[in-house]
Amino acid sequence: MVEAVLHTLEFHKIIELLAQRTTSSLGRELAEALKPVSEVELVQERIDETQEARDIMAAVPNVPLGGIRDIRKVVKRAELGAVLDPSELLGIASVLYASRRMKHFFHDLPVETPLLSLVAGEIEVLRPIENAIENTLTEQGQIRDDASVELKNIRREIRTAQSRVKEKLDQILRSGEYQKYFQDALVTIRSDRYVIPIKQEYRQFFPGIVHDQSASGATVFIEPMAVVNLNNDIKQWTVAEKNEVERILQALSLQISRAGGAITANCQALARLDFVFAKARLSFDMQAQRPEINQTGYVKLQRARHPLIPSEVVVPIDVELGGSFHTLLITGPNTGGKTVTLKTVGLFALMVQAGLFIPAASGSVIAVFNNIFADIGDEQSIEQSLSTFSAHMTHLVKILQQVSARDLVLIDEIGAGTDPEEGAALAMAILEHLLASGARTIATTHYSELKTFAYSREGMINGSVEFDVETLKPTYRLLVGVPGSSNAFAISQRLGLSSQLIRRAKELLEKEHADLETVLQGLEAEKIDYHKRNEEVARLEKEIARLREELTREYDNLEEKKHKVLQKAQQEAALLIRQAKRESDEVIAELKAQFAVRTERDRQAAITTARGRLRTAGDRIEEVTESEADYPALSPEQVKAGTGVYVTTLKQQGTVLSVQGSELTVQLGIMKVNVPLSVCRLAVAAPAKKSYSGSSQTAGRRLDNSGAKAVSRQIDIRGTNVEEAELLLEKYLDDAIVAGLQEVLVIHGKGTGALRKGVRSYLKHHYHVKDISIGELNEGGDGATVVRLL
Repeated sequence: MVEAVLHTLEFHKIIELLAQRTTSSLGRELAEALKPVSEVELVQERIDETQEARDIMAAVPNVPLGGIRDIRKVVKRAELGAVLDPSELLGIASVLYASRRMKHFFHDLPVETPLLSLVAGEIEVLRPIENAIENTLTEQGQIRDDASVELKNIRREIRTAQSRVKEKLDQILRSGEYQKYFQDALVTIRSDRYVIPIKQEYRQFFPGIVHDQSASGATVFIEPMAVVNLNNDIKQWTVAEKNEVERILQALSLQISRAGGAITANCQALARLDFVFAKARLSFDMQAQRPEINQTGYVKLQRARHPLIPSEVVVPIDVELGGSFHTLLITGPNTGGKTVTLKTVGLFALMVQAGLFIPAASGSVIAVFNNIFADIGDEQSIEQSLSTFSAHMTHLVKILQQVSARDLVLIDEIGAGTDPEEGAALAMAILEHLLASGARTIATTHYSELKTFAYSREGMINGSVEFDVETLKPTYRLLVGVPGSSNAFAISQRLGLSSQLIRRAKELLEKEHADLETVLQGLEAEKIDYHKRNEEVARLEKEIARLREELTREYDNLEEKKHKVLQKAQQEAALLIRQAKRESDEVIAELKAQFAVRTERDRQAAITTARGRLRTAGDRIEEVTESEADYPALSPEQVKAGTGVYVTTLKQQGTVLSVQGSELTVQLGIMKVNVPLSVCRLAVAAPAKKSYSGSSQTAGRRLDNSGAKAVSRQIDIRGTNVEEAELLLEKYLDDAIVAGLQEVLVIHGKGTGALRKGVRSYLKHHYHVKDISIGELNEGGDGATVVRLL
């Protein structure tokens, strides 16, 4: 790709936007080096990378790109035998940590990313080196005392010697004998040795070694003889400490040099990932979409927006090229958007071939070109004594010498800058040559002759930028198929030029040209009307498709909920039948035991108790196995908004929202469904629904006057096993969510702990549950669990 073209189409500004979205200098380096390529496979791979990064960012809140540093030179120094300083080692530790985090991040990703996972797979986790640096250095870059046993001992000896020196010096400072000698009663350090400031006139009376004196000479800094040996010890231990630190850093540097290749490879992989995620971030910020690419030269951009024009003023355009025609000739007024159209198409081609998404509507198509040539702007060169026309023609000559069938050519104001007749003739010849070469060409012009020329050539089509004569302003919309007119007469009339002058101008204009302008204006009006109608049809089609999708989704959801409701009802019925059977077995066993040892009176009492328990169990079974016969028939006269009904096909109660003939709209919990009147019965006489528990506590649900479910804030599941408890909790939690509860209490008792453990394990993994905690003392303590719902 010619470098001048990249500058002409302002590709460097896109690169700067991309570089701003990297998080490291390594990523920025790759962004700034990005260039378009012409190999279709490589372009496809670049686009796929950007798509994978977008998928990751849409699925995961944060991508761990922090801690990436450019440590390549540091690693190279280590490989050459240099001893790295602590700050350099901390930089390496940061990269190793970032590498490990990125490796784990891709291992746990919820989306498939074959290309980026391959890059992440090149990362090698070097935990031993990372641990060695962490165990040696603090976050501030200081060598830890426990970096080695020897260093720990040395620093302990230094601290001991320093403590002794301070004690000795404190004794001297507190001594009455020397008080008058001191300039200040304090201890300071000179030449790494502890000294005391003494007045100059008393220096001969204070035994010690002079290490320094003040600028005025009034004070000398003397090391007392009593601490000379102790200071010597500190000096020796300090040298030993320095040697040990040097040895530790050298050992770490040796480890890094041995793993230098892997560390550098990790750096490169992290830089690559940072760069790709920057492409994804740029696409989100531009509201860009992935285009379809081809190598047939076909371009179809829908609602394309130039990325460097502010979003609040940019006007989307539709452009097509390379299908039934290979050359698009755009005419229209100045400042009407012709040049922007050229730059948009050219810049989009460069962006796609660099692996970037484009700010256009989904479904846009663009080709991969071998070369993109652009002759846009004023190329006048004073230094080379070239006129504007000469400069343009020099540029066009170079293009014509190199152009081929797989190239895109963009020419602004073709043939301009010279005699109109000669310029138009040259423009025709150039366009004819480009058409014959097979190149895709977009050119702009003011010459009326070229409009007729485009009409008469197969593979060439006129286009124009729309102009509003009423406001005297361009709309910047591109109209393909209709050439633009000059609008000079209309504009002049709107600006106040007399009708007489305009009529005379029309008389002076050649009749053929005037007729052509009239035809063009008529075609343009028809084209505008066609576009408006086409846009309205497209809008209606989208609306119909959206409504169809919503209806399909609502129907699918209804079918799924219906299936779940029936399945839960069957499970509840089976559960209650098993409970009733178990209770009946227990009653029989108790009766047998009591009849064997009790009196007649006791036996009669046991029979009465047993009958009550069996009746309760039977009532529960009847509640679950209720049929539509429990609900009265419903006549059309009884139906109105607010009527409670039982829908037999869904086995659910709800409230009528509206009536449309023989069809009702019914509110079932959070769902609205349309059902025939024939499958509905009157709900007011329906028996009360069963409780969630056999206990006397208000754990169940009831029906209020409107037919909506009111769910208790607690459920008692004591006496059930884990499997039964899960079935009860499944239905209870669903109803609690529908009722809008945010927190409920599950009472399971303490017992052996099996039910409590099983219930809490089930709740932790339930899709409605946010978190759980042990109940308060007044709620049952460990025998109850507080459940907070999403």
